[in-house]
Amino acid sequence: MAANTAGARLEEQWRDILSVHARTMCEIDRVLHPHGLGASDFEVLDILASGMAAAADTGDLCRVQNIAEKVHLSQSALSRLIGRLEKDGLVERSVCAEDRRGVWVTLTAKGRDLHAEVLPLQREVLARVLQQG
Repeated sequence: MAANTAGARLEEQWRDILSVHARTMCEIDRVLHPHGLGASDFEVLDILASGMAAAADTGDLCRVQNIAEKVHLSQSALSRLIGRLEKDGLVERSVCAEDRRGVWVTLTAKGRDLHAEVLPLQREVLARVLQQG
């Protein structure tokens, strides 16, 4: 009986986490849509802007592989997303000279400006939704 109760509590916690995640992503999508971005687009811009995935010796450059470790997208979905951001002039891609298989990504000035513009919107959604629980 205790195992069933513990299992039910874990399942309820898990479903609560999924629910908060879904609500948060939908709300971020809603507030960023007028700016031509979705939640996943913003995550990539935010990672690049914060330098979270860049090596110390590469400045703003970031390997796609490092971004993939931080976002919850498949490698192919991330590549398509980066392609869209590049087409919109928000990021630039280049091939790593040392390892031709590696691809570098960096924000453009337009990407930095858009990120700075929408960052407060995304943070406001996080504060509001996550404080609700």
